[in-house]
Amino acid sequence: MILMETSKGGIYRKFIKRPMDFILSLIAILALSPVLIIVATLVRTKLGSPVLFKQQRPGLNEKVFMMYKFRTMTDERDENGELLPDSMRLTKFGMFLRSTSLDELPELFNILKGDMSIIGPRPLLVQYLPLYNDHQKRRHEVRPGLSGLAQVSGRNAISWEDKFNLDVEYVDNASFLEDWKIIFLTIKKVFVREGINSETAATMEPFKGTKKERMGS
Repeated sequence: MILMETSKGGIYRKFIKRPMDFILSLIAILALSPVLIIVATLVRTKLGSPVLFKQQRPGLNEKVFMMYKFRTMTDERDENGELLPDSMRLTKFGMFLRSTSLDELPELFNILKGDMSIIGPRPLLVQYLPLYNDHQKRRHEVRPGLSGLAQVSGRNAISWEDKFNLDVEYVDNASFLEDWKIIFLTIKKVFVREGINSETAATMEPFKGTKKERMGS
């Protein structure tokens, strides 16, 4: 049994992954504190208050938590007081934050708290929970991540179903080496501004459910 758990990353997931997440997130927060302060100041100046965008997201075992990101949109409204479409409220500065992943930095505090992990399936919207099939629900068997296998495998160029399949593949194969491989690939993609965040669209196309159940699920 011990050998089986080791081969599947069981010991890593049970005893190493969370302490590693805590240490890495704490180091990152301390090292990037000047960047966090500068970005927060720029967001306040260019986009106004609040500086942080807060939204409830499902985490481990579908437990809902409050996720933090830097704000990337204005609060512009029409004559009826309704918010303008996302594409009209996303500024060039907001697009820069997304393309460089700087808007994701506050999630380091979610990792420190234990809501998230450095690597894992991205935390999506709460309203998607009833839309997942049994296979897709398995993405919540681990903590959601700042980055994940789907994000380094062409996040915006693959379908929702492919993303969820990659999420579940990660759940089944998470290990120390796999996590560090994804960390390095994420850093590479951030520097070349490739695939981690949408650079051309204000928001991703909403998930509306998988029409046909995945074979074997």
